[in-house]
Amino acid sequence: MMKRNISILLALVICVTPLLSACHGSVGMAGFEVPENFDMSKNYEITFWAKNDTNKLQTNIYEKAIADFQALYPNIKVNLRLYTDYGRIYNDVITNIATNTTPNVCITYPDHIATYMTGANTVVPLDTLFADEKYGLGGSELLFDGPTYEEMVPKFLEECKIGGTHYAIPYMRSTEACYINVTYLNEMGYELPDELTWDFVWEVADKAAEKNDDGTYKVNGQQVMIPFIYKSTDNMMIQMLKQKGAEYSTDAGEIGIFNDTTKELLYGIADHVKKGAFSTFKISSYPANFLNAGQCIFAIDSTAGATWMGSHAPLSDIAEDKFVEFETAVRTIPQFDTENPQMISQGPSMCIFNKEDEGEVLASWLFAQYMLTNEVQVAYAGTEGYVPVTLKAQKSDEYLDYLSREGEDNEHYYDIKLKATKLLIENTENTFVTPVFNGSASLRDAAGSMIESVTKSIRRKQTVDEEYMVKLYDDTNSLYRLDQIERVSGGNEDLGPLPTTSKLLLGGLGFVWVCIGAYVVKDKMKKKN
Repeated sequence: MMKRNISILLALVICVTPLLSACHGSVGMAGFEVPENFDMSKNYEITFWAKNDTNKLQTNIYEKAIADFQALYPNIKVNLRLYTDYGRIYNDVITNIATNTTPNVCITYPDHIATYMTGANTVVPLDTLFADEKYGLGGSELLFDGPTYEEMVPKFLEECKIGGTHYAIPYMRSTEACYINVTYLNEMGYELPDELTWDFVWEVADKAAEKNDDGTYKVNGQQVMIPFIYKSTDNMMIQMLKQKGAEYSTDAGEIGIFNDTTKELLYGIADHVKKGAFSTFKISSYPANFLNAGQCIFAIDSTAGATWMGSHAPLSDIAEDKFVEFETAVRTIPQFDTENPQMISQGPSMCIFNKEDEGEVLASWLFAQYMLTNEVQVAYAGTEGYVPVTLKAQKSDEYLDYLSREGEDNEHYYDIKLKATKLLIENTENTFVTPVFNGSASLRDAAGSMIESVTKSIRRKQTVDEEYMVKLYDDTNSLYRLDQIERVSGGNEDLGPLPTTSKLLLGGLGFVWVCIGAYVVKDKMKKKN
């Protein structure tokens, strides 16, 4: 009878333990160790998930890179899967982690990687691979001329650290730029400064919102004018807070965005929305569409989007008869302090997922590293306003020749694209990234959502006051579950307070062991008596 009851209790323990693990992290796979040699006689098949919009040139570069790599390593087959946006890649990776069907190499962002890492050993830490003499950066056994560690742009490589460990390698980099209709600006009586301030942009935008008696706008004579449009309100809020020296979050994942400076910025934005001076991509549409049609003065978008900007933009989406001829200028985003400029660093990186076969992981690393060669870096950077992530590529004769030919044509050497590219190269040391932790992607979304909410509310004639702000903070905190974000610090994970379900399960587990102990003691006493 005793054995039977103990068996039941042990069964409860066995049932409870996996549930507890599922609630607060899983064991996952064994950590990756670099093999002594790469077996060229063994065939490997790896998958590469990448992002591409409608730019066929980028697709061609991916396909050529894969073909060239496979010519060097005929035992490695690379399957390319293209996505239209990073969010879909992120969602699919999260879904596939549970079934161990993640891709081998993935274009992604550190914010996303921090979430992928909630599964133990899901993402391969790269520091050991970087330093490996044979297969590391610039390794002796590589069949291609890749960059050494010293030939990577330090700033971009540093951005790929999570908790002091590299979990990604940069692939391309961009920042944000302000694309300006200088013709309209001058007609309004303004001279374009070398460096934009928020005061200047808001002043011009407010004036450009003025209308004639017939309802048309004074600046362009059209029925439509949105003087200032921002593509990514996430970046807008993050950069404004950074420039103000205000809280956003800590490296440990402590949320600080709900502060008085954020509120002050939102009130200011609301005032300009009331005047018709400001809107966003999510509310109105692509900034380039309005800029190119003469319906916008300041359009802020990524430097990678430069080929869509300007009255001669090669990738513009609007009809030819909608174009308005104007002089286009490119400037860094507006600053509160031009002596201490701050702008966000963005652009895709690559991470490698762990697999049971260490040779497969090494094959994945070789391919990811091949994407850093000059052939790939220079070619991809030429498609849009991206900057290569290696000093090796940036200093190459081919790339320097490319930069020197600004304005030769409106396609490969489109002047606005090259101006945007040079803007980032010249301001690399002024760029920054936000802290990365499990939940930092949600915080980023929350930052932009508050600007979107305030803008929509003003357009709907709602009152934006202190009561509104209190509710906005509460709703944002709840919607994006910012109070539930787990604290993660690199490879040594501090998962923070246990969820309630885990606490209950731990309590239940303890109760079961107490029952076992009590039963054993009782049985012994019974036999003794």
